[in-house]
Amino acid sequence: MIKHISKRNLLIIIAIILVAAAAIFISLAAYGKYRMSLIPKMSSQEILDYTLKDNEKGIITVGIIKDGKASYSVYGRDGKQLDNELHTYEIGSLTKTVTASLINKAVIEGKIDIDGSVDKYIELPAKEHYPTIRELLTHTSGYKPYYLEGVMIKYHFSKNNDFYGVGDSDIITRLEKENIVGKDYPYNYSNFGYAVLGLVLEKVYATEYTTLVNDYLHSELGMKNTKISEGDGDLGNYWEWQPGDTYLAAGGITSDIEDMLIYARLQLDEEETWKNAHTALKHFDANSESYKALGIRIDGTAYGWICDTESGFLWHNGGTSDYNAYLGFSTADDTAVVVLSNLSPDYRIPATVLGRKIMGELTGK
Repeated sequence: MIKHISKRNLLIIIAIILVAAAAIFISLAAYGKYRMSLIPKMSSQEILDYTLKDNEKGIITVGIIKDGKASYSVYGRDGKQLDNELHTYEIGSLTKTVTASLINKAVIEGKIDIDGSVDKYIELPAKEHYPTIRELLTHTSGYKPYYLEGVMIKYHFSKNNDFYGVGDSDIITRLEKENIVGKDYPYNYSNFGYAVLGLVLEKVYATEYTTLVNDYLHSELGMKNTKISEGDGDLGNYWEWQPGDTYLAAGGITSDIEDMLIYARLQLDEEETWKNAHTALKHFDANSESYKALGIRIDGTAYGWICDTESGFLWHNGGTSDYNAYLGFSTADDTAVVVLSNLSPDYRIPATVLGRKIMGELTGK
C-alpha cells in the first residue's frame, strides 16, 4: 500500500534532499580543491602513478628533448614503464598549431594579410565588421567557442564527436548570421574561429583542408605518421569525422610520439618560418587562479601557441573524448616536452599538468 504524502511533508522532503545534495556538492568541491592543492608538491612520476593507478587501458607516452637529445618513455598501469612501442593518439587542439603554422606560411608567401578581415578571403555578404585573421588566431574575434548547428543535434546521439558533419556551408551560414562589432574582445578560446581559419586556407590555396594539411605534414615537416584522422590506430575510441568537416582544422589530427618530437624539434630550431610563428600576436591576462597554482599561464598567443611570459614557455594542449595531449617548449632552455594520453582530459590529472610539471623539473622554472 502506498501511503499518501501531504504537500507540506513533500516540501520538507524535497528541502532535505536539496540540502543533502548541496552538502555533497560542497564536500566534493572541497575534496577536489584539496586534491588540486597536492599537485604542485607531486613529482612527475607521482602524477603518472596516480593518474594510471589500477587503470588497465591507460597508456601515456612522454617525450623529452633536452640539450639536443630526444627520448621517450611509455607508461601503463600504476605508472610502470612499458616497452617503447609507438601508439597513435588523437592530439585534439594541438591541431590548431598546425593550422596556425599554415596561416603563417601563407602570410609569409603574401597570400594572407594577418590584419585583413575574413571576408577578404571568404565570400560573405557586406557587413560593417568581420574579425581579422589575427583576431581569429588569438581567440579574440568575439566568436563563441562553437555554435550549435542543426547537424550537431542530428548526430548528437549517434556519433562520439559533436563536431561531426559540420561542413563549410554551415560555417559560412554562421558567419553570415553572427554580427561581431568592431571592438577589442577578450580572450575566449574558440574552436569555431579555427574552423574559419581552415576555411580561409582552403580558399587561398584552392585545396581541401585535409589534402593541404596531410601534404604539409608529410612533405614539408617530415611527420610521416601524422595525418587528419581516419579513425584508425591501435588505441581505439577515436573520434568519427566526415570527409570535409570544417572543425577538422580545430582538432582533427592523429600522431605518435616520434612525429611529435620531430614537431617539437622544429619549434626549438626556429628555422625558416618558425621563429615568426612564435612571436606573440597579442598579449593579455587570461590566467585563472587554479592554472596559476599549477604554474600554467596564459599571457598571450602567437600563431596557435599560448605564451607563458613568466617562464618563457610556449605551449598548447588538446583533448577529445578519450585522449588528451600537451606540447610545451622553451627555445632559451633548448627543452621541449610532449605528453600523449589515451585518457579523457577530465580523468584524474591531465596531460597539461603533467607536461608543465616535467618542463619545470627540466628547466627549474
